[in-house]
Amino acid sequence: MPTSLPPDAPLLVLATPGDTAGVAEEIAAVVRVDNPQIEVLLTSVTDLADSLPPGREAVIVPLLTWEDPVVMAEIGKAVAAAGSGAVVTDALGPHPLLAEALHIRLAERGLARADRVRLLNVSSPVDAVILGTVGGERGVRAVQATAVLLASRLTLPVVAAALDSDPGVSVAAQRLRAAGAERLAIAPCMIGHEAPPAIVERAAAEIDAGHAEPLGSHSAVAELVARAYGSQLAT
Repeated sequence: MPTSLPPDAPLLVLATPGDTAGVAEEIAAVVRVDNPQIEVLLTSVTDLADSLPPGREAVIVPLLTWEDPVVMAEIGKAVAAAGSGAVVTDALGPHPLLAEALHIRLAERGLARADRVRLLNVSSPVDAVILGTVGGERGVRAVQATAVLLASRLTLPVVAAALDSDPGVSVAAQRLRAAGAERLAIAPCMIGHEAPPAIVERAAAEIDAGHAEPLGSHSAVAELVARAYGSQLAT
């Protein structure tokens, strides 16, 4: 990302499928602090059409960890309704930075080793990780690549499972335990606005597992937003 941008540089529009208050607002604040050269506008997908300034170039970054076709279609309709030439980037994941943030969230709860350098010398707190997502089977398929990236970091089995539909986390846990992985943890592949926090807590309690916090306003999420914006400046 360039340290300075021309006055007519495109606006970064951060589009959240949820409420703009809370975690989305926190992420926008981190992006602004880390990238003061970028003008950032936070809006909900619902209000996107009315929020796009007429005559201003814009890059819309969806606040998604995976390419949800329903949300992406809503964004496309909003851009068309506004008569805007705004460019829409891909979702934030899969990406190694997303896997890094998931790893850190697990480590914050004592569910993963924080130091990758000493992986061979320190025993793991868990035997396997379930990468929880919402969006049913479509969401599970979409985060498979992120599961592979996280497994590479943790050197542990990582399987993706739905938190909001069957077969879900309980089936994934049964299969992992049948394979000998007794100590499990859930890493929610969510920013935080996608579902109520209790959905992760309930799933973890159901399978007697630990769980990490959602990604939230982790610096890696803000960096991915800035990178998505910057990738469009180079085109």
